[in-house]
Parts: sequence; structure tokens; C-alpha cells
Amino acid sequence: MEQFQRINRLPPYVFSIMDGIKQEILASGAEIFDFGIGNPDQPTAAHIIEALREAVLDPTAHGYAAPRGILELRQAISRWYGNRYGVELDPETEALITLGSKEGLTHLAIAIVAQGDTVLVPNPCYPAHHFGFVIADGNVRHITTAPGSDFFAAMETAMQECWPKPKVLVLNFPANPTTECVDLEFFTKVIAIAKRHKIWVVHDLAYADIVFDGYKAPSILQVAGAKDIAVESYTLSKSYNMAGWRVGFMCGNAKLINALLRVKSYVDYGYFIPIQKAAVAALEGPQDCVEQNRLLYQRRRDFLCEGLNAIGWQVTKPKATMFLWAPIPEKFHQLGSLEFSKMLLREAHVVVTAGIAFGEFGNQFVRISLTQDEDRMRQALKNMEKVISKNVADINPVLTEAVS
Repeated sequence: MEQFQRINRLPPYVFSIMDGIKQEILASGAEIFDFGIGNPDQPTAAHIIEALREAVLDPTAHGYAAPRGILELRQAISRWYGNRYGVELDPETEALITLGSKEGLTHLAIAIVAQGDTVLVPNPCYPAHHFGFVIADGNVRHITTAPGSDFFAAMETAMQECWPKPKVLVLNFPANPTTECVDLEFFTKVIAIAKRHKIWVVHDLAYADIVFDGYKAPSILQVAGAKDIAVESYTLSKSYNMAGWRVGFMCGNAKLINALLRVKSYVDYGYFIPIQKAAVAALEGPQDCVEQNRLLYQRRRDFLCEGLNAIGWQVTKPKATMFLWAPIPEKFHQLGSLEFSKMLLREAHVVVTAGIAFGEFGNQFVRISLTQDEDRMRQALKNMEKVISKNVADINPVLTEAVS
């Protein structure tokens, strides 16, 4: 049989592995509490939906759209950056519409990385940050972001030891899955090091608005001179509950933006114009929905963290994102994240995401999304308490034998 080289470099998708077990449980008639994928459970705001409805009724809005996105939306993005971060963008050359973040990041990788190029990516990381460059035939070198690690020392070491020299550094703060947050000084140091070593920087700002306890997430483009080497990706998926709408944008360095545009010009005909019009309404309309969303996730964070700690699963409240990055309880360490996640699903009917899905340095953690309401969280906590209170051998002796 013919082999497909790029496909062979992609491991089995952990979400697919868990989905198979989910389907078995659902087929038995049991209820599942799904804290896996970060899929917002709240509706899109009414004024955004109305903007879509009005645009759909325009008979001129149903043709092909330009790959870079309509000017009206690119101008709205530029104003959004200016009002929020004091960053000036040229909507003609420094802003581009993407299908959420994932598509833009992967097509940018294809645009700028050749076979054998080295890319620096944090570990753990969102899979698209790693595998987008794998698909592009790049060589990915990981920089650990584990607690206690020195990111800048690891970055400098990678710059000196890698051959060929790294071409791109990928960042994501607030981070998925680790929820790690940084300040503007962090980005200032990153830009200085990247300029010294002449590498590009790609930053994913997907969780800019899901922040708690007074924390405000900075943009890397706020750093003076950042646009010389950096681009930043943003999506309306989380902030505006528009995950299925698949609309986002990438902004910053004009050369990188043009490279992404060149690739997109060959693979798509732009994005449905009515959805772009609705995105304008999201960015420039009332922002109450964003604040309500933020407060909802903060309440859920508090409820779930307090509940987990109460049942003996020690977790720390994150300062941002719609996730908890929860260390596996010590007595279950031997299982690793995937077997622990399978155990929770089979025994408690609770879905979490195994940390190994985000890199080997995540294998002692699971990611728990805040996408269930408090009533369902309460029931899930009861189910998990029954499991957490036991030892592995009490739940399934086979598991103990499998990992011993």
C-alpha cells in the first residue's frame, strides 16, 4: 500500500480515541459530562445574529469573497487593535481574515516553512501550534513551559544549539492548555531575543478576553518594533461564542501576512461575506456579551476549583482561559494522562482531555474545560469523588498490571 508521508507524521488524535469510548457509553443509555473540547455552550449575542440575518438577505453578498477578507472587517480589526492595545495597523497590508485561528496558523506554517526548517514551540502546547509545522515538513523543537523552568534560558539554548538555526518561534498566551499568563515585559524580552537571532514570532491570542482577577492579557504587537518580525492570531470563537462561525484574523508583519495571503489565494475563495459582516458587528457593537462571558467562566472556574479541592483533587485557579490545567492526583500518577482520562470516562462518565495530547511534558496533567453549567458540574463532581477516593487497584486491577 502507498504511504502518505505527511499523514504518517501525525499521531492518532487523542480526541478521537476518547470519542470512541464516549460513543460506547452513550449507546448504553448513560449520561456523559463532557469537559473535553473547549466548545462554548452559550449562544451568540443577538445583535451579531441580527447582523448576519441582514447581510444574508442582501443578494449581492452571496458571491466569492476576496481571500484577504472584506475591507470593512479589516478596518474594524485595525480599530479594535488601536482602541484596545494602542497598536496601529494598516488594514491593507497588516490584517487578514482567517477561518478561526487553526486554519490561519497552519496555512502560515505552510507558507513560511520549508522541509528541514526548525521551529521552536512550547511544550505542552495546543496541537495546531506543533502539527501545523509538522504538516509543513518543519522540524519542531520543544521549549518546556513546565513550572520552575526558565523559558528564556531554554530559548537561548535552542538558538545556539539548533542547526539549521530556528526560523520561527510560536507562542500562545494566555496558554492553552496550561493557562499560563505573561506580562508585556515577557513579550519585550521575546522580541529582543528573536530580533537578535533573526527569527519570526507567531503569537496566538485566542484567550485575550477570558481573563480573571484583574489580569489583562497583553498583545505582543504592543512591543515597539514587534511588527518587524511578529504576527498575532485572534479568533472570535471564545470571546463571542462564535466557535462554529469559524472567523478570526491574523495581524502584524506585512511580509508574513502577504505570505499567508498567497497560500490562501490558492486554497480558498475567501469567507462567506455575511459572516464577515456579523464579525464587524461583534467587534464594533456592544461588548456586554464579552464581559458576561468572562464573568460566567470566572464563576465556573471558582465553582469547579473549589469542588475539586473539596473532593481531594488539588487544583489551582487559573488567571485566564476557559480551562483548568489539573495535575493528576498523586496516587494515579502511574497511569499517565491518557489512562487516567479513560478511567474517569468509564468510571465517572466524565470527559477530560489527556495532557499527553498537548505534548509529553503534559502527561501528568489533564485539561478540564469550563463548558458545563454548575448543575452539571455538581453531578460530575459527585461522580468523580467516588473514583478519586479509591485506589487504582480498587477500580480495575487490570489497569494496575498494565502500568506496573
